[in-house]
This record gives sequence, structure tokens and C-alpha cells, in this order.
Amino acid sequence: MSTATTSTTPAPAPPGLPACAQVDLSAISSNVAALKARAGSAEVMAVVKADAYGHGLVPSARAALRGGATWLGVAQLPEAVELRRAAVEAPLLSWLHVPGQDFTEALELGIDLGVSTTWSLDQVLAAAATTGRTARVHLKVDTGLGRNGAWDADLADLLTTLASSQADGAVDVVGLFSHFAYADAPQHPTVRAQQERFEGILEQAARVGVEPQVRHLANSAATLTNPSAHYDLVRPGVSVYGLSPVPDLGAPGDFGLREAMRLVSRLSSVKDSPAGQGVSYGHVYTTTEPTKLGLVPMGYSDGVPRHATSVGPVQVGGRRYAVAGRVCMDQFVLDLGADSTARAGDEVVLFGVGAAGEPTAQDWAAAIDTINYEIVTRVGARVPRIHVGGDQ
Repeated sequence: MSTATTSTTPAPAPPGLPACAQVDLSAISSNVAALKARAGSAEVMAVVKADAYGHGLVPSARAALRGGATWLGVAQLPEAVELRRAAVEAPLLSWLHVPGQDFTEALELGIDLGVSTTWSLDQVLAAAATTGRTARVHLKVDTGLGRNGAWDADLADLLTTLASSQADGAVDVVGLFSHFAYADAPQHPTVRAQQERFEGILEQAARVGVEPQVRHLANSAATLTNPSAHYDLVRPGVSVYGLSPVPDLGAPGDFGLREAMRLVSRLSSVKDSPAGQGVSYGHVYTTTEPTKLGLVPMGYSDGVPRHATSVGPVQVGGRRYAVAGRVCMDQFVLDLGADSTARAGDEVVLFGVGAAGEPTAQDWAAAIDTINYEIVTRVGARVPRIHVGGDQ
């Protein structure tokens, strides 16, 4: 049914909201400072893609810069444009594009662009000609992940074009970068193999006159566990938000991190239930004794995974429960136990700060066999983000 915890929880969420995600911007700043300390001489690019992993793009980006990040990174160009229009002026890289995107606007806004295909470089060069601006580009190379990035003949062609375009002043090759397949398993043989391939490509680039200002390969896991991969710039993502990218090797606190997001709701009703009562769709959960059922007004439309049915960890009044029965679109139920003193309006913590005894995003990930990244990024748009502890 439940277990008691004694840790003091953080400040409660504002009353009157069915749900909210409290985002502690001071935690983001602190996490970046901890990552910067581990990065040695390398600069830190805080990755704020996907609405800053669900934490809120612009406030999170500013918090990361206050913590010591000198670069920002996003996957998709619209988020880079949003940052520039919010007067965020730090060096900013966008790297995942499709044909027909407006690279002209990107160059006018001073956004660095990742290129990994001949079409993308052609369109960047066209934008440079249109604007009369030198395009700042980072060449993305595939060193073994088998995903985004150039390799083999395409890579050779891109390097040749970049060399001539740089000589003509059309582009400035600011960076060369790649991404690990197994950085969360630091001893996996692909890690060293990818680094060796990366260094080989850097030599290949230098032979044709392409010598980038910054080399970057390390994600969160490599930033924390593999100093040899730091090069000139590290690109932490999930760790910026206080989540461990290597939960098998350490919890957030082991790396000097703390969770930035608390996802909370409030009980909308508490009612007595007899033994043998089926709960929620399909009655996949049935009460075994007289008890109290608490209704939580959040569901899969808010990002609560439907496959957290009967396993998702939740805290009410310092006691831990599991979701009772199916998660619905807008609600789920808790079996609070006959002795519960919970009432409508009481705070429900889905995940929050582990050091405070709350369920964590990692607890949810373990319960439903996924990764903590998915738990925070899937929180829905209907859930307001309430930013505290910094520049809101």
C-alpha cells in the first residue's frame, strides 16, 4: 500500500492548479557549474533542445548561462530562433535540419548551423550568398552511431567544399563534432573506437585545410565519466537538469547534481471504498480490503505514461504509493489505505528531488523500463511550468 518517508519536502506547489511542473532554475545553474568543474579546460555547451528537456527553453537557457555555460545547443532551428528573439546572445548551435528550412534567417540571427549532408551545405551556402554573411558551421560526422552525421564519400565531398568555401569567405568552419553510441557504458569498446575515428577525421579535415575552432564529442555521460573525450567543448544535456545519465554508475548527488523539476498535482477527491472494488478502466486493480481511493487529475495527456499503470511511484503526505489501476487521459487513482488522513487538495508528488525523499524521474524510468530523459521531456503542454530560483 505505502511506505513512510521522513525527509522534508521542498516548498509545496501553488494551490488551485490541477498540476504543475516546478522548475528550480538555481538547480540548473548549480548543475552547469558542477559540469563545468568536471570539464577542465573545455567550455560547456548546455543543450536546451526539446524545450530544455521539458523545463522551459528560455528560462533554462538563461539559468545555464548563469551557471557558466558559454554555448547553447538545440536540435531544431525554431528553438534557436526563439532564443535569439528572446535576446539570448550566447553562441548557439542548431544541428538537425530538413530541406527547405530558412537558413537565411538563421544567419541573420547569428545562429551556428550543423551540416552533415551535401544538401544542407548547399542551402547554407545559398543563404550566405543571399545575406552576404559568412555562415558559421559545425560539421557533424558519424563516427559509429549510424545516425545523423557524414561519413565516407559524403564526408570527403563535404570537406572539399568546406575548404573552398572557407577560402572564399562564405563559411567559417567553427566546429567539428560527433555523438557517442555507448557513452553511458564508458568501458564499451565503441567508446574508444569512436574517439579514434573522430581524431582520424580531424586529421583528414586538416589535410584539406579545415581546422575547426572547437572539437566536441562529449554528451552528459562522457562529460561526467570520460575526460579524454572533452576536447574543446562538452555538450551536456540531461545532466544540466540534475538527472544522472549513468544511473547504474551514480545518482545525481554522486556527481554534484540535483533534480530541477518537480511534477506535482493535488488530490481532487478522496472516498471510502469497500474491499473487492475494481478501480479504473478494465478493473486491472481491485482493492483487497476497505480503503480510501484518491483521485489525481493528471493522465497520459499530461505526460503520465499509460504503461505506468499499477507501477508509477507517487507520494502523498510523505507516504509512497503506486498508481492503482489504469492511467487514463486526464486522471489516475491511488489506493491510499484505510488509515490515510489525506483530503482533497493535498499535494501529490509524481517526481521531484530524491534527496528530499520524493520519487524521482529515475524511479519512474525504472518502474516502466525507460530512461529518465523520456520522463521529463514527455510532460505535456497543459501542465504549466512554474520557474523559481532565478530569472523567471
